[in-house]
Amino acid sequence: MTYSSAVAASRRGYARRNQNSVAFTAAVRSLGPVSNSIILIVLFCLIGLLYLTQVTKTNSFGYTINSLQQQQNQLLDQKANLEVTSARLQSLDRVASSATAKNLIPVTPSGSIQQ
Repeated sequence: MTYSSAVAASRRGYARRNQNSVAFTAAVRSLGPVSNSIILIVLFCLIGLLYLTQVTKTNSFGYTINSLQQQQNQLLDQKANLEVTSARLQSLDRVASSATAKNLIPVTPSGSIQQ
């Protein structure tokens, strides 16, 4: 046997004297049924917590939107009241400064009726 064939034979893993030709590898470790159950329970709990955080976040945004809508309605009512007050106050000034109002003659009481 030459040197190169000896090296090639050792690389191929030929069976030598007093050695098995079959190599045993360690079995793949897997989780048992109890471990699988515990992992599934933990995953369901985590998914449940994620769902609850999303729902509460949505609800808090709903409360914020509701309060802002109420504030908007109050401001719109206040604006309408201010517009009415402004129109009422401006109409008094317009009537007093109009040409028709200037042509009116003031009425003085001429006398009173006595019984």
